[in-house]
Amino acid sequence: MTASATHRNGFLRRCHEAGNECVPPTDVQIVTSDGKSMPAHSSVLASASPVLERMLDRSRKGGNSERIIHVLGVPHDAVLVFVQFLYCSRSGVWSREAEEEMERHGMALLALSHAYRMRWLKRRCEAGVAARLSAVKVMDVLKLARLCDAPRLYQRCMRLVAKDSEAVRQSEGWRFVQKHDPGLEMEVLQFLQETSQREKRWRRERGDQEMYRQLSEAMDCLQHICTEGCTDVGPHNSRPPAYPCASFSTCEGLQLLIRHFAACGRKLPPKGCTHCKRMWQLLRLHSSLCDQPDSCRVPLCEQFKKKVQEEKVDRTWRLLVKKVATARVMSSLANRKVPEIVQKSRMRYRGTR
Repeated sequence: MTASATHRNGFLRRCHEAGNECVPPTDVQIVTSDGKSMPAHSSVLASASPVLERMLDRSRKGGNSERIIHVLGVPHDAVLVFVQFLYCSRSGVWSREAEEEMERHGMALLALSHAYRMRWLKRRCEAGVAARLSAVKVMDVLKLARLCDAPRLYQRCMRLVAKDSEAVRQSEGWRFVQKHDPGLEMEVLQFLQETSQREKRWRRERGDQEMYRQLSEAMDCLQHICTEGCTDVGPHNSRPPAYPCASFSTCEGLQLLIRHFAACGRKLPPKGCTHCKRMWQLLRLHSSLCDQPDSCRVPLCEQFKKKVQEEKVDRTWRLLVKKVATARVMSSLANRKVPEIVQKSRMRYRGTR
């Protein structure tokens, strides 16, 4: 007997003896595809798997004195490990040796646990196979995940295919799928297309959110410049402002735009220059967000507010105002100082995890 066989037989003995001081004699033979057989206890098999329980019941009702169960389609060593786990389900044994066997025969064990409805083992196999995924074998695992109704493993495989698609396309498994499984090939290609579209949409939305955040910051800087003054723009009849201000880069760019707007001879719409058009839009956006136009010191705020009320504002502009207002709220929440008592409670919560 080889060292590997001795190791596995010792594991089997420990598994089915773990909860029993006196082990009864075996009464079932499990026969594998190569004609080899191994003994087992019908009570253990029936308690571990409802499928095996029905097979044993049919054998008993048929009056068959020789109780034989055929487990076909996987190597003998994998069936032996599967029987070991049948005994483990009774005793709760799970050791480093079991992890090693899972690494050797994970895919075969997943197929057997699905066929014989061993849910706990199927979950272990899904996690074990998913932890050892590679671009070379991912297509084989993907096919097995479909056959065994393993959605979590299926999603892990698809994510790996999307992440390392070039290496997957070079694998033998992908070439086999292209020749013999056009349905799966179509699923993978559709998933890759949807993933690409989702990533483009996500990047576009992130870009939009950044634009709304910048506009929100520009609104704050505009009011800051016109109310408190900043460097050489705005009122200076109060105390000198702090320099540089909190949003100096935005504030500096806005000051340059204001100086250009004040000196430009083509500021009046609709023939104003590009910079002046931008300034008009910023002033209009501020008036749409301002809730105190009567006392606001930003130029033309009250006039724009009245004009908006008199005219019908288009839907696109209303949506822009709403997005910028949301960005202002989110920015204020992000910059808000968390109370000390909340910080302490968070630290206590993290410490208990």
